[in-house]
Amino acid sequence: MTFPVVGMVGGGQLARMTHEAGIPLGIRFKLLSDTPQDSAAQVVSDVVIGDYRDLDTLREFARGCDVITFDHEHVPTEHLRALEADGIPVRPGPDALVHAQDKGVMRARLDAIGVPCPRHRIVSDPQDVAAFAAEGDGFPVVLKTVRGGYDGKGVWVVDSVAEAEDPFRAGVPVLAEEKVDYVRELAANVVRSPHGQAVAYPVVESQQVGGVCDTVIAPAPDLDEALALKAEEMALTIAKELGVVGHLAVELFQTRDGRILVNELAMRPHNSGHWSQDGAITSQFANHVRAVLDLPLGDPRPRAKWTVMVNVLGGDYPDMYSAYLHCMARDPQLKIHMYGKDVKPGRKVGHVNTYGDDLDDVLERARHAAGYLRGTITE
Repeated sequence: MTFPVVGMVGGGQLARMTHEAGIPLGIRFKLLSDTPQDSAAQVVSDVVIGDYRDLDTLREFARGCDVITFDHEHVPTEHLRALEADGIPVRPGPDALVHAQDKGVMRARLDAIGVPCPRHRIVSDPQDVAAFAAEGDGFPVVLKTVRGGYDGKGVWVVDSVAEAEDPFRAGVPVLAEEKVDYVRELAANVVRSPHGQAVAYPVVESQQVGGVCDTVIAPAPDLDEALALKAEEMALTIAKELGVVGHLAVELFQTRDGRILVNELAMRPHNSGHWSQDGAITSQFANHVRAVLDLPLGDPRPRAKWTVMVNVLGGDYPDMYSAYLHCMARDPQLKIHMYGKDVKPGRKVGHVNTYGDDLDDVLERARHAAGYLRGTITE
């Protein structure tokens, strides 16, 4: 019996956890990684070390793969088109992925299909930023480089023309957006297969600290059922209209006046879906594998009333393994997921999942474990 080979471009923790989800199915993975020390390169048996920006490297890597997918959105679009021309299935394909690569393209397309977004436009210089501000409620304004930003990088909140100079030094187009008055951030995660089957996970609340995801609560507490349904339908519409294959995360603002606006798109497993590893019948990683292979998708429904994910960030305490004794003894239901990364301050090195019927208890357990692993809690 022959099982397919999934070619995964990128060796980070998303690739590591996607590979883990394919193991029970007998799916083989081939990995294109920057270094042998990358998170996924430590656990995948078939690893190619190379530069994903080099077309010849990509073509050589793709030989023997039945499908190509990614743990990041940075592969040049023209390289993906070349792979498709070679007859290699690329999922998500370049026509879809460009909307996660380029924020300007994404905003224009969402406008065209009627998806609500913050007020925005491409700006040419700091004076144009001032004009954009004057067209609305004035400063502050959010500025984003159209390519390359993540976890708060490539994003500025500016209060004046003088502060608007930095984003233009990168030499790439800059997108200006209104600073949305929101009550919280949400995320709608969906998965879509090539033949059009799609599933939607419960809408979650995503709490950020310093531009980095800290806590995810599934489902989002006290979210009006009609608004939750609207968010799921919006994400499914985006996936269909953009032709997404695989996992799509739609990051959202819930505004004070009761609307939801699209903030960002990610076409890969996403931090806001990590809770599903232990809290859903079928995780985002397992469904991403199923989708790129065009297998029937799994049930996304939650296993428990509440699931909480908290990221473990590196701090000044590098010996996280010694903290396992306390964390596991204190909470036998705790699920710890570590990425095999060297501990550096502020770096995502793992996450924890907890679940149960009492949200306050589930939150406390997750935050205590993440804090103890980081070393900010010592008892």
